[in-house]
Amino acid sequence: MGTGSDSESEGNGWGIARGILVKAAVLIGGAILLKRLTKSTTRWDHSSFVSHSLSGEKFSMEQASRDPDNYFNFRMVTCPAAELVDGSRVLYFEQAFWRTPSKPFRQRFYMVKPCPKEMKCDVELSSYAIRDAEEYKNFCDRSKAQRPLPEEVIEDIAEHLTTIYLKRCERGKRCLYEGSTPPGGFPNSWNGATYCTSELAVMKNNEIHIWDRGYDDDGNQVWGVKDGPYEFKPAPALSSNDLFSPLNFAPPLPMEKRIDGSFVLQE
Repeated sequence: MGTGSDSESEGNGWGIARGILVKAAVLIGGAILLKRLTKSTTRWDHSSFVSHSLSGEKFSMEQASRDPDNYFNFRMVTCPAAELVDGSRVLYFEQAFWRTPSKPFRQRFYMVKPCPKEMKCDVELSSYAIRDAEEYKNFCDRSKAQRPLPEEVIEDIAEHLTTIYLKRCERGKRCLYEGSTPPGGFPNSWNGATYCTSELAVMKNNEIHIWDRGYDDDGNQVWGVKDGPYEFKPAPALSSNDLFSPLNFAPPLPMEKRIDGSFVLQE
């Protein structure tokens, strides 16, 4: 009576339709997944990542162990301090010798925001002097209740010092972002300098590499390390051997040595 043939035809038809539906679902799902995976990172995502990477406590201990003649064991600590109306993030930054963290020799505000659209970079990192630096010592080590309020931080942002323009690193490099000050740097008068330059790299292992140098009118370097940037790594779990390392308790060195082998100690 043809019943078997009709059933078989219907079964084949359903099988074909089901196959088409499955393929369509796979294609749609793949398209959605691809869209998610290829979704472009926004300009603010870049600045947020750099802000996060800069924050925290980092040391140059390993570098000082490898080359104690040219590098000191510095402690660098950075933390969020305020946010501007346009979304720019203000970070507090300080550096000190490891053995005297409560006595920072360098204090700054960093302002982190996306680069202007017309520039070929991703993140603009500017440093500013602090109106009353003494009031901000060990800012990051205090509880929030003991810190100056965000509105006070904004009022205490003083003169602009430098700006570094960061770009995403090319594939295959150890860094995630790297950049420098523009050609010619920025004015600086410490120790006979007339201008200074800065380079900074955010590394994949959460290191921050910083290289600051000052030059006179003739292009001679008059402060800053000469052999390469300082390499700051996240705070390690210190052993008792680390605590009593000569790197942390070495006697003070002459100022000439400090100038040749370190950042500017006073500006």
